Amino acid sequence: MSCLISARWWATAAMAAALSVPAWAGTPDEPLSLREALALAAARSQQLVASRASTAASRNMAIAAGQLPDPVLKFGLDNLPLNGADRLSLSRDFMTMRRIGVMQELPGAQKRQLRTERFEREADLSVAQGQMSLANLQRDTALAWIERYYTQRMRDLVLRQIEETRLQVQAIESGFGIGRSSQADVFAARSALVLLEDRLSTVDRQQRNAALVLARWVGPDAERPATEAPAWQTSRLEDGRLQEHIPLHPDLLVLKAQVDAAQTESRLADANRRSDWSVEVMYSQRGTAYSNMLSVGVSIPLQWDRANRQDRELAAKLSMVDEARAKYEDMLRSHEAEVRRLLNDWQTGKSRVHRHREQLIPLAEQRAQADLTAYRTGKVDLAAALAARRDVIDARMQALAVEMETAKSWAQLNFLSPSDSLPTSRQEKP
Repeated sequence: MSCLISARWWATAAMAAALSVPAWAGTPDEPLSLREALALAAARSQQLVASRASTAASRNMAIAAGQLPDPVLKFGLDNLPLNGADRLSLSRDFMTMRRIGVMQELPGAQKRQLRTERFEREADLSVAQGQMSLANLQRDTALAWIERYYTQRMRDLVLRQIEETRLQVQAIESGFGIGRSSQADVFAARSALVLLEDRLSTVDRQQRNAALVLARWVGPDAERPATEAPAWQTSRLEDGRLQEHIPLHPDLLVLKAQVDAAQTESRLADANRRSDWSVEVMYSQRGTAYSNMLSVGVSIPLQWDRANRQDRELAAKLSMVDEARAKYEDMLRSHEAEVRRLLNDWQTGKSRVHRHREQLIPLAEQRAQADLTAYRTGKVDLAAALAARRDVIDARMQALAVEMETAKSWAQLNFLSPSDSLPTSRQEKP
């Protein structure tokens, strides 16, 4: 599992780095696609840089932890006389010795392997955290981009209607001048125009806020227009691979890495119940009249209170394993419920989008056309016809709002785990 996580993480990071070339800095009028926004966000993210640095640090520490401790060089002077005829002499007393030696601690091969494995598990944890950072980055970038895209479409829709209404106002004012329109018709048309301009101000505020949020992830490129619809109609989870996908959720991968790390710590605590021996070799030099000496020694720590030290440490580490496993199981249940909720929101949203496009908008347009015909024949006043036309705008705006919410559900679902590919989008207009 850890190798799979690492491979996926580095492959996704390499893809982001490859896509983030300077040539991608588009001109202000060049469209910003969702794919490009995701790559720009990955290229600018310092969280991903930190994750890669943490992983590299743990990998290096894993190599160092598997080595033997550095040998200890020992030297000194033993039994130097301080009084008498041999005072401070280095050679006249047979007990005086100049010594030099080396001491080497010898931890068991299993301990060294477990120490290496502990840092490897930390590296796996860093990789999993990097996966989580990348998934969150892609999700938040996609949500901001989607908000920017749909508020831009809402603005275009309101602008088209404002232009149409201005022409209507001019025509009605001209008709009033020749007696074909009433003053009430003029006021009704002008009121409709003011309401549309007020709606445009609201949409402009929403679009600007969306651009400011997107700039958090992609920088100045957030000002570029988003003209390609997101591919929210299809998802990686649509083909029934839900149970296969849930364990790959980055949050679960982080907790799984924590379980593996806790298990390694418990095995290392168990190994620490066996003492590490040290071996020492000493060469002692005496005066020329005496023989030099060679000493060999072995040091063994005495675990005289194992029940309250080593055994307690092992029990603590085993409890930490239980804690990590319980958190993983709880998170697994939580994410399974979350994914099923997002899948339901997305599928319900697709049905609603279809209903708005195929039923509500055509019905509103038919009603508006009927009221306009009735106005021309004198059966209703202009205010009723304009109200019906506003209902068409409301229906189209509502359809865009429903589609935006559905696309956001898709983004939350599609970027539960990092994605290095996106389905082809289809441009659809309500």
